Amino acid sequence: MKIHETEIIQLMSSEKSREKGVRLMMDAYQSRLYWHIRRFVVDHDLAQDILQDTFIKAYQNFHQFKQESQLYTWLYRIATNESLQQLNKMKKMQKSDEDSTNHLQNLVADNVQPDADEIQVLLQKAINTLPEKQKLVFNMRYYDDLPYEEISQILDMSVGTLKTNYHYAKQKVEDFIKQNYTE
Repeated sequence: MKIHETEIIQLMSSEKSREKGVRLMMDAYQSRLYWHIRRFVVDHDLAQDILQDTFIKAYQNFHQFKQESQLYTWLYRIATNESLQQLNKMKKMQKSDEDSTNHLQNLVADNVQPDADEIQVLLQKAINTLPEKQKLVFNMRYYDDLPYEEISQILDMSVGTLKTNYHYAKQKVEDFIKQNYTE
């Protein structure tokens, strides 16, 4: 049984049915939002925490949802903001990516042809070298296959700027992979 967005919005709008609406919203969007968040933070547990924070914020601030966009677009924006806030906290705490970079480098052995997992690790490593805006746009376009118009609403950027960011990000990822892929 597929739940329609309008049904979730109706349930969320009523105090009596809000909890049911939240459960349906979580069922409908948690997987897509999890993987969206996971591409930012990589760590499973942290992604789960951010996902939970996203749904809490959506619940607490549902009265601010103006229905000018689709519900999942609004949720993606919240998830994106939560992910960026977490990344900023990690930077402020001076957590470096050195440990994760070393771990990724150890996973990709010098003289071994990478399997699918190792190629995915190399791709993630390439994406992690991108500036934040390019990383956001690349993930949303490449993984989520979102149209530029939706990304524009989520990130509050012009479509032209998004296309430029995606083009540069894609080129940087390709260059990184060419330089670091050993057959």
